[in-house]
Amino acid sequence: MYLSSMAGNSFGQIFRVTTFGESHGKMIGVVIDGCPSGVSIDYSLIQNDLDRRKPGRNKISSPRKEEDEFEIVSGVFEGVTTGTPIAVLICNTDAKSKDYNHLKDSYRPSHADYTYQAKYGIRDHRGGGRSSARETACRVIAGAIAKQVLKGYDVQICAYVSQVGSICLREPIDLTDFNIDNMVGCPDKMLASKMQELIEKTKKNGDTIGGVVSAIVSGLPVGLGEPVFDRLDADLAKAMLSINASKGFEYGSGFAGVEMNGSEHNDDFVVDKSGVTKTSTNFSGGIQGGISNGMDIYFRVAFKPVATIMKVQESLDVEGNKTKVEGRGRHDPCVVPRAIPIVEAMTALVLLDHLLRYKAIQ
Repeated sequence: MYLSSMAGNSFGQIFRVTTFGESHGKMIGVVIDGCPSGVSIDYSLIQNDLDRRKPGRNKISSPRKEEDEFEIVSGVFEGVTTGTPIAVLICNTDAKSKDYNHLKDSYRPSHADYTYQAKYGIRDHRGGGRSSARETACRVIAGAIAKQVLKGYDVQICAYVSQVGSICLREPIDLTDFNIDNMVGCPDKMLASKMQELIEKTKKNGDTIGGVVSAIVSGLPVGLGEPVFDRLDADLAKAMLSINASKGFEYGSGFAGVEMNGSEHNDDFVVDKSGVTKTSTNFSGGIQGGISNGMDIYFRVAFKPVATIMKVQESLDVEGNKTKVEGRGRHDPCVVPRAIPIVEAMTALVLLDHLLRYKAIQ
């Protein structure tokens, strides 16, 4: 009996990315189609972004030890892109599948176990299989390459942790003061210390907690995005909500804008000293009518508490019988510190795809 096949593994139109592999499979990988030729690739920048995402970096992340060393097997010759598909592989070296044997016939609360089983009639229970955040390493590789292309257009993307639980950073921040030197990923050192303390306390209690990753894009030209279905804001929203554990997206004034009058919220147009048209405020978040207006784009992505907790929970098995499940293995008590490079990567994929589409019609 044939059931559903898994589609939806590709993202983008011109700069198109397809990822493959499972959390506990032999390897994971990505194929990047549509990357311009002649781009010098700095391998160390790719590895740096992977290192920021990988587990086992500190005491508030999953202790799984994956070095995430990548291999580019096509599309790059002597350090320069050729314009052909770029294929990149990462071997899984520290998968401990036995940690998940007790979940083979049980559904974990708030995981994809039940929905995968119902849709496909089969699932890889080892670490979540395809639904695992392990897949996001592939996105980070593609995003790191996209960022190197965007650098040629002076586009800068900065993401950071702005909230953990109820501890929240006042936003937006000044990019000129942007500096992160702590394990949480928050630019405010005092708040970062409080966030870390909260994460450690939550972990000690066998629980998890959510948070928010914010991002700022500067240097983007006017005119990216289409005014109906391919709006720049809509594509950013789809990109962010495709990340594991993401539960919300808002840009510009976001939900806070509902408390304002139009006279307060409207961004008046002005001409700066260099003759460039700008807005005096930026409640629009750099996007108007689905099209970039040249101002900084800023947005927030909400992430839920990680679903795997080290406590006994009531659930059902595959036969519909009541059962109890308890988290085992290695998991993050809070996902947002490791989500920073993923948010940056997905932002880069959207922006470069739209930029290439924009250039194609000029």
